[in-house]
Amino acid sequence: MTMTTNEVRRRIGELGPWFHNIELGGVATAPDHFLGDYPRVKWRKFAEALPLDLTGRTVLDIGCNAGFYSIEMKRRGADRVVGIDFDDFYLAQARFAAEMAGADIEFRRLSVYDIAALGERFDVVLFMGVLYHLRHPLLALDLIREHAAGDLLVFQSMQRGAAEIAAVEQNYSFWRSDPFERPDFPRLHFIEHRYADDPTNWWVPNAACVEAMLRSSGFEIAQHPESEVYICRTAERPEHGRPVYPAKGSPS
Repeated sequence: MTMTTNEVRRRIGELGPWFHNIELGGVATAPDHFLGDYPRVKWRKFAEALPLDLTGRTVLDIGCNAGFYSIEMKRRGADRVVGIDFDDFYLAQARFAAEMAGADIEFRRLSVYDIAALGERFDVVLFMGVLYHLRHPLLALDLIREHAAGDLLVFQSMQRGAAEIAAVEQNYSFWRSDPFERPDFPRLHFIEHRYADDPTNWWVPNAACVEAMLRSSGFEIAQHPESEVYICRTAERPEHGRPVYPAKGSPS
């Protein structure tokens, strides 16, 4: 795609504001991002934990936003990359960014709760910065394990609270309350109104909660290359670790 710098700058402005800062034709989409050169600053911290050559592999990017990670996966030679997001605003940005990068990526308007509609499993699933925006976070992980994850899950979530992780016992007596008083016990903090001025920030886990939720959904943590990033492999699921599908509509 050939565009002048002014044309690129104008198109970026028309599609803005951007959350992903991506350089397109020499123009940055979000140069004043409050997190810096995001998400590249985070990507640099865990990029080497993923295969450098993804030739022949398929990738699903859940909550792809403007497509930064989808484009990076294609640059590593992924045979097929599918980016999904429920926001048409972000999908328009992603399609433009991919076109500018010359990356053949399929973008679809789809919620994580509807990934069964894809009808396939992917070698690599990216689930970056989505969990805390969901009303039903554990259901999302269960659905990813049930329908989409074929091998690797790359997971990232904002975390707050203790970074230390308590050793969790297999069972606790009803009369014990002390584990819940420990800051390093798995905690998922609920936000009723707003956090960081974002009404879609519903849950913020601590580190122990992230790891417990991943295990509970049938993922084994293989690497933890960055404080918020986990490289996981599919594993055996706990006895009750499967998704529940709510009925739609009124019973007949």
